Amino acid sequence: MAYRVGVDIGGSFTDFALFDEETKSLKSLKVFSRPDEPGSEILNGIKAAELRYGITPEQIGYFTHGTTVGINTVIQRKGLKLALFTTAGFSDVLEIARLKIPDMYNLLSRRPAPLISRDMVWGIAGRLNFDGSEREPLDETGLVDAVRQARERGAEGIVLSFLHAYRSADHEKRAEEIVAAHAPGLPVFRSSGTWPIIREYERSITAVIGGYVQPRVSHYLASLQQALKSAGVSVEPHLTKSNGGIMTAEQGKRECVQMILSGTAAGVIGAAYVADVAGIEKCMSLDIGGTSADVAIIVDGQPQYGVGEQIGDFQIFIPSVSVASIGEGGGSIAWVDSQKVLRVGPESAGSRPGPACYGRGGTRATITDAFVVLNLIGHGDLGYNSVTVDRQKAIDAVRELADTLGRTVEATAEAIIDIAVSGMYTDVSALVSRFGIDPREFSLLAFGGAGPMAACHLAREIHSKEVVIPPTPGVLSALGGLIADLKNDFIKTVYTDLEPSVMPELLEEFDRLRTAAEKWLLDDQGHGGQYRLTYSAEMRYRGQSFEIDTVFDPDILKSDTGDKLADAFHAEHARVYGHCDEDAAIQIISLRLIIAGATKKPDFPKYPLGDAAVLPDRQVEVYLAGQWKAAALYQRSGLKPGNRLNGPAIIAQSDCTTVVLSGFSATVDEFNNIRISEEVAS
Repeated sequence: MAYRVGVDIGGSFTDFALFDEETKSLKSLKVFSRPDEPGSEILNGIKAAELRYGITPEQIGYFTHGTTVGINTVIQRKGLKLALFTTAGFSDVLEIARLKIPDMYNLLSRRPAPLISRDMVWGIAGRLNFDGSEREPLDETGLVDAVRQARERGAEGIVLSFLHAYRSADHEKRAEEIVAAHAPGLPVFRSSGTWPIIREYERSITAVIGGYVQPRVSHYLASLQQALKSAGVSVEPHLTKSNGGIMTAEQGKRECVQMILSGTAAGVIGAAYVADVAGIEKCMSLDIGGTSADVAIIVDGQPQYGVGEQIGDFQIFIPSVSVASIGEGGGSIAWVDSQKVLRVGPESAGSRPGPACYGRGGTRATITDAFVVLNLIGHGDLGYNSVTVDRQKAIDAVRELADTLGRTVEATAEAIIDIAVSGMYTDVSALVSRFGIDPREFSLLAFGGAGPMAACHLAREIHSKEVVIPPTPGVLSALGGLIADLKNDFIKTVYTDLEPSVMPELLEEFDRLRTAAEKWLLDDQGHGGQYRLTYSAEMRYRGQSFEIDTVFDPDILKSDTGDKLADAFHAEHARVYGHCDEDAAIQIISLRLIIAGATKKPDFPKYPLGDAAVLPDRQVEVYLAGQWKAAALYQRSGLKPGNRLNGPAIIAQSDCTTVVLSGFSATVDEFNNIRISEEVAS
């Protein structure tokens, strides 16, 4: 018997999804995260899996892991002290950035300090032309002197980002050799080796972030590998990537920039799979954990992808699942400001001390405590019996705020939830405008430890089509790691006009990308199964500032004219912007190839719909809309496909609690998803 294990480390809990390859059954569990001892939660979970389910480490035949080590390093600014070597005259690339302030409506808004301070940046003489040819040779003497100065100022690593390195890496490679000769052992990070894209700032900041987090990520992964071996898990761990795929831990040590958004991407992949199986064409995933709330758009079972995702104060320009942070998580702390206005977040209670109701030393009220005060959660085991909810501690924590505000405890708790949801509503509205979608056409698929308890509150505000709660919502991000394919992106910047004469060159470059992609999958990842290739080109009309990634059938490359490639771009431009210009000249900026090796997927059996009647376990008193009222309490394990129930209701299960508000009704579909819809007044 072999198990495939997926792990996702969150701010409060670490989630485990355990898939039995023989019986096709899925088990799950949660343990507390240990930010004080990163990685120990995985060993605790492996021990818990053996105690709870009898799954021994030797039975684990596949292991995937989503981690927030990289992004937390950037947010906490605890990375490597780096030096940056740029082309002379471009030393202010990080300071200037894109001249955008964080809040365009706030005249006092300031851009964050760069990860590399200006005194650690050196301009190196030497210049390449836009086509990669050498205009001025690299000043090797000046480079050696810069290395000496950088070491004297305490540099722990050097980032190389020279002008036009996306066309030719010669100067960066030569500089890397010189650094290695004069500073052996000093890590060097080339922008051309990290992600070779045009635009100096975008390429530079991506390389800087990769270098900044590399030591901590590499150390963490090495410790993880050793810990798993010590625990008896013999398989090489895989890591979820920002692009929604997975890679080996060994690759993660070298290319840690690819796993910056590891954890958030895994959740979206899991949500996309659930939506696809259930036949949900338009879906918004809502992932609320202990520290944040994130949303992504999923259409026809496929998440949206992009570049420029936000990592703390900075953007990173690698292919990523497009996820937007829309608010606080269940552990976010409520507080009263100097004007006696109630606020929520962004500070989080995390795993330790956690919400007051967890009884782990927390004394400040959180969103979770507010739900406990209203008696909406705490009616069953929480976190697989790792938490015993202490309602009195939650009441005491909220009372401190209530006394300051001159309100009742219940009214204050309800206000905390309202404030959190209003923040989510504002951010979702911005996301809806950006993608040009109508939320009334989209299902809201809620997961994470706190997603199901707040989903109806948000759905009521944005008027989403329905709320969908999967069978194991609390560990869906961990499940996403099991579903993800081995996946990697390859890019080649060509920066040329689309003309018949360039078609042979494009075909040749794509052949090189395909060779590199297949080598990565077959040799580096050891994948011998099926795989798929996705061809695309980043194109724009001549004179435009930004390009559109256009997916196309590779057979059109065999055309001598390029007309079919142009037609594909015109169609994509019309889809995105509502218009196109078929007479305008087109530029091809970059060629892209994605390879995805298929992995085994869990089966979600389809059950026949049974009787609609279901009786609650009991009635409980809850506080909603300013008054106490009776709500039906159900155990998720007792609900069967075809069951129907009306709000107000509470559905308890080991990994989370689902709250069905008054005016909503719920049904269980043939895949054991709970589908909750707001009743329309006649």
